[in-house]
Amino acid sequence: MSSMRNATQRRNHRERAQPTERQKWGVLEKHKDYSLRAKDYNEKRNRLQILRQKAADRNPDEFHFEMISSKAHDRGQKLADRGNAVLSQDAVKLLKTQDAGYLKIMAQRTRKARERLEQELTIRDSNDAEIPGGGSGQIQNRHMYFVDTAEEQKQFNAKSSPGSERTGYSLAYDLSRAEQDDLPGTAEEMDKRPSQLRKFGRTFSSRRDPKEDALAPTSDRALRRSRKRGEEARVSRSNLLKLRERELRVAEQELGLQRAKMANSVGGMNKTGVKWKPRERKK
Repeated sequence: MSSMRNATQRRNHRERAQPTERQKWGVLEKHKDYSLRAKDYNEKRNRLQILRQKAADRNPDEFHFEMISSKAHDRGQKLADRGNAVLSQDAVKLLKTQDAGYLKIMAQRTRKARERLEQELTIRDSNDAEIPGGGSGQIQNRHMYFVDTAEEQKQFNAKSSPGSERTGYSLAYDLSRAEQDDLPGTAEEMDKRPSQLRKFGRTFSSRRDPKEDALAPTSDRALRRSRKRGEEARVSRSNLLKLRERELRVAEQELGLQRAKMANSVGGMNKTGVKWKPRERKK
């Protein structure tokens, strides 16, 4: 009977969640959370009570030499030997050599990333300067010319045509009326199916939509805004890379100075403020 009772599906008892108006106080505390908090509170209270009792029972005339020889932090933490093994001089030199190699590699990577980013910024600035009108993100206008035959297309010179000195140009080849008659379907169907004309390697000038003309200034502004944000992000990243490269160089120089002092190849200053320099061999 008990096995059948265990085989049936039982109701899942869920814990009560924090009410919506008390969400700012975090997760609702359960009994196990309260037990841990109460245990920690009682342990700290008992420890403080023991320390107060020791302070009340201490002898004011008590003295031993460790009272004046030991040191402590401002927070009251005692400074003592932690039992860590002291590294030898050769081991410290080896570790500093590895640190110097790591700093050198990271400085090279940062320098290459900075140069690559600066090159991209230079290329973008040069491309923007080539656009007539000067502004960044300005779209270059195009002047499209149409010819009747392939021979006229080969002999056509767009630069000498009127209007080419003001805007850019792009040459398009238009189908003649005789060639349009050879294609299947009427002219209206050809306008609806420009993909069939691409099979012959030719294109028609697409009819402009008034809605697209109305949305063109808005899209241009959005394009210029996005380009401006991208340039600002690249400039800020370039400045951060410069700062990181400078800090890595300073750390590398400081580490090199420490290694030189350990090898007694350069002078320095001792703890008392006296300057010293390595003794040179007499010639």
